Amino acid sequence: MSTLQDPGTPHDHAFGQDQKQAAEGRTWWVVMITVITMLVEIFAGITTGSMALLADGLHMGSHAVALGINGLAYWYARKEAFNPNFSFGTGKVNALGGYTGALLLGVFGFGMAWESLHRMANPHPINFDFAIMVAIVGLVINAASVLILGGGQHHSHATSLADHHGHNHPHKPSARKSVTRATQTNEDHNLRSAYLHVLTDAMTSVLAILALIAGKYAGLNWLDPAMGLVGAVLIVRWSIQLLREASATLLDKQVSDDIQAKVRTAIEQDCEDRVTDLHLWSVGPGLLAAEVVVLTQSSADASAFRERLPHDLGLVHATSEVHYTDNSDCLLAPLHL
Repeated sequence: MSTLQDPGTPHDHAFGQDQKQAAEGRTWWVVMITVITMLVEIFAGITTGSMALLADGLHMGSHAVALGINGLAYWYARKEAFNPNFSFGTGKVNALGGYTGALLLGVFGFGMAWESLHRMANPHPINFDFAIMVAIVGLVINAASVLILGGGQHHSHATSLADHHGHNHPHKPSARKSVTRATQTNEDHNLRSAYLHVLTDAMTSVLAILALIAGKYAGLNWLDPAMGLVGAVLIVRWSIQLLREASATLLDKQVSDDIQAKVRTAIEQDCEDRVTDLHLWSVGPGLLAAEVVVLTQSSADASAFRERLPHDLGLVHATSEVHYTDNSDCLLAPLHL
């Protein structure tokens, strides 16, 4: 384990965001594939009169926009990683990109729902053979995109506890090694949302194929706009989910009670120490920051308590403050407020 640097050692808050991540390259590949497929499906939907196919193309267009924003977020985070104007680095640019993409997804979803309802009231003739062929091609491309994104999992390469801060801000040197982190803070929201986007695309492609087959062989033409409506519901659903996840990071929402309890247990190793104030929040994908206030009867200083912090949570920035007391009672007894 690395030792703490002297308090006067220069440091930054890049937390590894300056390095190009594999997720960025995979995202741009999927953007390119999605844009090409989007253009083909929209053209085919218009020429064949298939609302389900058109809806699938528009759905992919919404994802292309969202994925493009994600790609730009990765680029901007790298470009500005060492900018001192960002107090905790540029990790939250990732969440901002995801939030913006979620808003756009919602707009596209409601637009698709409106058009699907319009087509239900005003049916159009459909060239089923061509529409089915294009929908199958779209499904294959969507499946390839899902494989490229690899499940939407991303592990930040910043070292857990690589950037501890005391009250006077001493630091640990960076070390590039993988660590196990709590799943709640381990996700790259942009990459995860990108994965869900293309997975939803694949699902809507399946719906479009089923609707077109039913229309061709069973005369159930109403299923085509109905499946467009189902696709719109899926888009709005994923939009709401992504808005919740990204906003939690943007608003510095506390991490789960389990993670907080783990930190408290690590600090409160005996009756002499009590955590009186604790803040744990995400500053980027797989990156946590912490502020801890400790009341103690011992002579331990801030650096000693920082050394107790768990090394498997993705903590990259920790500020500790210590208050001393001569109280002889057990500090771990319930507080009487």
